Amino acid sequence: MVPYTYDFSLVLAAIFISFMAAFTGLALTNGISQLSVNARKTLVVMSAFVLGGGIWSMHFVAMLAMDFPITIFYDALYTLGSALIAILLVGVALLLMHFRVRTPRNMVIAGILLGSGIISMHFLGISGMRGCLPVFELPGKAVAVILAAAMGVAAIWAAYGKRTKQNIVAGTLVFGLSVVVVHFSAMYWTGFLPMPAPETMTTSLENGTLAIIVTLAAFVICGTFLLSAVTFIAPGGALAEATPQTARPGAAKPEQTAPAPNGALQPETKAKAGPAPIPYDTPVLGIPPVVRIPYERDKKTFFISSDVIAAVRAEGRYTYLYAENEKLFCPWSISEAEKRLPATQFHRTHRSYLVNIGHVTSFERRKDKAACRFDAFSHLPAVPVSRTRIEPLREALGL
Repeated sequence: MVPYTYDFSLVLAAIFISFMAAFTGLALTNGISQLSVNARKTLVVMSAFVLGGGIWSMHFVAMLAMDFPITIFYDALYTLGSALIAILLVGVALLLMHFRVRTPRNMVIAGILLGSGIISMHFLGISGMRGCLPVFELPGKAVAVILAAAMGVAAIWAAYGKRTKQNIVAGTLVFGLSVVVVHFSAMYWTGFLPMPAPETMTTSLENGTLAIIVTLAAFVICGTFLLSAVTFIAPGGALAEATPQTARPGAAKPEQTAPAPNGALQPETKAKAGPAPIPYDTPVLGIPPVVRIPYERDKKTFFISSDVIAAVRAEGRYTYLYAENEKLFCPWSISEAEKRLPATQFHRTHRSYLVNIGHVTSFERRKDKAACRFDAFSHLPAVPVSRTRIEPLREALGL
């Protein structure tokens, strides 16, 4: 076996990167349930890159901390593939948490996917070593896989059991620790045999080149960490600080000085500070407001943003909401839904249907009949449009 020693300053750097990436990735997704679908997808992708990239960076910083008596190279294809598989599996876990209902079953599945990303990245990345051959002991593999799955589930449960700042911090600790524990547990049962280097290695990465790549990745994680930390710690968040202080139409005006009955001037009264509050359902800059719609499941009431709903269908005194990949029971009647939802976004097409024109992908008209289709919502059939409602809907669709 090839002997090696550790540079403990790099080991500490690897641990620090793991915790920074964990916090940054989890903080990026904090509070995104009220955002539009596209905004949520963007933040989930960013979080997946940070968390997956953090797993990858931690692993290779820890590998660079190992001092071998022989020259070590890394196969570029294996190295790149290990980063991509970590990002992919972490991304699927996050999509499950932010686009599906967070049931215990889904949280366990997401945790296992998270652990799979950690362990898959480790073994694929270390298999790309050239100059020596990694030899894995079977008990070590089993322990690493079990630890990865268990700690992945624990990290998801800590971060998503409740979406509070305390849960984000708890999830950071568990996730950051899981990456470190899985890596060094697997390394404890890994030996290295000398092997002759091939004459030509067109896709190899030397330690110096790898160090530059990892340093750049760590720099991006550090920068994103600082931005996330500022938003996370600041009271009221960045949006509260960015609220404009100029008055809007309807804002309260400062009280004017008026003469007293005896002709003397009354003391000036101070102007009321700040603009008048904006009603929750008032469009700003022409953007339709987002309304929280209640739905019921397992004897509990949940809420979903109106912009992710494609259609509302009447069912007696109640309605069903068509969200992506699921149909939800809503206690509102169709009349109540029409009254509460923004008229610029939701249009009544039929006595039993309200449709979100932002999700309509095609409009069909045949004589006096018409229908709307929603390609992204495979479980939603074509929605009929009543004859008297065809022209108003065409105008709303810009036809």
